[in-house]
Amino acid sequence: MGLTKQSTGSGVLAPDHFIERSHPGQKIIALAGNPNVGKSTVFNSLTGMRQHTGNWPGKTVSIARGNIVHRGTHFILVDIPGTYSLMANSVEEGVARDFICFGDPDAVIVVTDATCLERNLNLVLQTLEVTRNVVVCVNLMDEARRRKIRIDLEELSRRLGVPVAGTSARSGKGLGKLMDEVQAVTHGRSSLNPPKIGYHEAVESAVSLMEPALKAVLKNRLSARWVALRLLEGEGSILESIRNCLGYDPLSFETVNDSFQKAKEILRENSIGPDLFRDIIVSGIVRKAEEISREVVAVEDPGYNMRDRRIDRILTSRTFGIPIMIALLGVILWLTITGANYPSTLLANSLFWVEDQLTALFAAIGAPAWLHGLLVTGMYRTLSWVVSVMLPPMAIFFPLFTLLEDLGYLPRVAFNLDSFFKKACAHGKQALTMCMGFGCNAAGVVGCRIIDSPRERLIAIITNNFVPCNGRFPTLIAIITMFFAGMIDEPSRTVISALMLTGVILLAVVMTLLVSRILSKTILKGLPSSFALELPPYRKPQVGRILIRSLLDRTLFVLGRAIAVAAPAGLVIWGMANINIGELSLLSHCAGFLDPFARLIGMDGCIIMAFILGFPANEIVIPLVIMSYMATGSMMEFESLIQLRELLVTNGWTWLTAVCVMLFSLMHWPCSTTCLTIKKETQSWKWTIISILVPTAAGVAVCFIVASCARLLGLA
Repeated sequence: MGLTKQSTGSGVLAPDHFIERSHPGQKIIALAGNPNVGKSTVFNSLTGMRQHTGNWPGKTVSIARGNIVHRGTHFILVDIPGTYSLMANSVEEGVARDFICFGDPDAVIVVTDATCLERNLNLVLQTLEVTRNVVVCVNLMDEARRRKIRIDLEELSRRLGVPVAGTSARSGKGLGKLMDEVQAVTHGRSSLNPPKIGYHEAVESAVSLMEPALKAVLKNRLSARWVALRLLEGEGSILESIRNCLGYDPLSFETVNDSFQKAKEILRENSIGPDLFRDIIVSGIVRKAEEISREVVAVEDPGYNMRDRRIDRILTSRTFGIPIMIALLGVILWLTITGANYPSTLLANSLFWVEDQLTALFAAIGAPAWLHGLLVTGMYRTLSWVVSVMLPPMAIFFPLFTLLEDLGYLPRVAFNLDSFFKKACAHGKQALTMCMGFGCNAAGVVGCRIIDSPRERLIAIITNNFVPCNGRFPTLIAIITMFFAGMIDEPSRTVISALMLTGVILLAVVMTLLVSRILSKTILKGLPSSFALELPPYRKPQVGRILIRSLLDRTLFVLGRAIAVAAPAGLVIWGMANINIGELSLLSHCAGFLDPFARLIGMDGCIIMAFILGFPANEIVIPLVIMSYMATGSMMEFESLIQLRELLVTNGWTWLTAVCVMLFSLMHWPCSTTCLTIKKETQSWKWTIISILVPTAAGVAVCFIVASCARLLGLA
């Protein structure tokens, strides 16, 4: 759920980078497969750290590639997006189809799930229509054995006419055999004889009529039978891809066009229109997959998946689905709050001890006061605050969320929320991108790529900032503890804090749905599109892999991003606090200018100024408030939240101020990294500005309403 180099598509690849061979004999292998079959695990296990990630040229779709040396042969393994079909229905599926069909790979590994092989065989059979150089990887063999599913791999290989290797990628079993088969295929040592899928008699007659003419034109660059089927199908994007690959339109040749017209006449005589033609193709592939599956798959226990179904009856039910989801969220937040307190204090003490040593060093060398202030009390203290406040919650929150992801629960969250997003005229997958936003809103914005509809993708991008990211959790937790749960003794205090934070997050979800509906009825009008959501089987999580992936790939990456923006921000903040105009600092002048407006929405000028200066990183908002109130020219450290509460109350904070700060923290402009990510994803400053204005306007409106109502009722 975090922001990673892969999610941001850093290191964009040039078009020829995918097929460029650094030396003779190097082979390019496409790694294809349905979502949730362990394809990424196969890729990671084979390539290790020898990976590079970037976007497919011209598209915001990540492509990962890695280098492998197996028995003296150098391979480039390209992990293309997961797809259910080569009849592309989304940008990701289009990229996968185009690389398999036109990327000229030396071989294609199609990863399948041993626990639901029949469904996965659809993609295998479609790939075999494009190329003979296919190796089928039947992954999750350990899971199949646990479910008492037996697969005859030799018979499967005979039926498909291509090599088959059984693997358990999570434990690394079978991967050597897989690469042996890939090497044999790429060196021409495998006998390949894929089956021909039989279609309706009229379709076969039409295809047979076109094949001779196409073979003469294509000259073995593409399969004549496959091209004939695609021309008769008439789907626009695939026809454009064929033309781009060949550099010409096959129908521009008279012989091909004549045979095409005769083939279309055969279809018309049999009342086969475009929709029926597609149905015939799909049903033919499905029948073939069912036939092969019956011959090679044996299920010793027909009720093997009843456990998952029984669990889903509870977790996805109308009665218990939402309450369980909220309860799990509350537990995660409680564990995060409780577990982060002690390491955060320890880390802060250690980092501020280092600050004392730096101060002593600067004094010893006789450094000027301004240099000490700029580098130590400005930049270093800002970094210390960000690290001590941000690292412990992330180190707990990310692994817990990744655990739910590894268990297979997050798709159930999307299932439970689908009806709500449909009522908001938004896309059900927006629930998944919203979950990604809990770790980092920039990651949530990137995650919106999974939404096919451009209109619904924009809605998800604009509203993602309503979900509090990891950088806003410390502010929310501190305010809840100081003003609402602080009077309660432990251990009830952390429970109350977790419950209130859960309520705040539920408010964020409600605002996401409300604003999504408003957008869908105004500037982004339209009806919600349908989509197929796969509920993967529940799997035993790999705790070691979760910790590594969460801590190294997500926690440290997000922390590094925060540090990168907090360091220069610390310099700017110190400068504003120490450059005086008259008797007041530049920071005080700006806060005074904003104060009248801030009072209308239940806050003060110092708070609004802190949010503005916190644009690089939300983590530094509270330190900025402290610095403004103390007028010390640098951020201050406090030994406890009680001292911080006394400072805030002395400067006019009430329960209403605390509520408005929480609401505005929940609903205001995205941080700098998220804004840059929005610009990159939308390729538009217009939508980036709208993504800034929408949550900010919502935050101002909600705070104004709450403050006005409290004052009218005499509560503040």
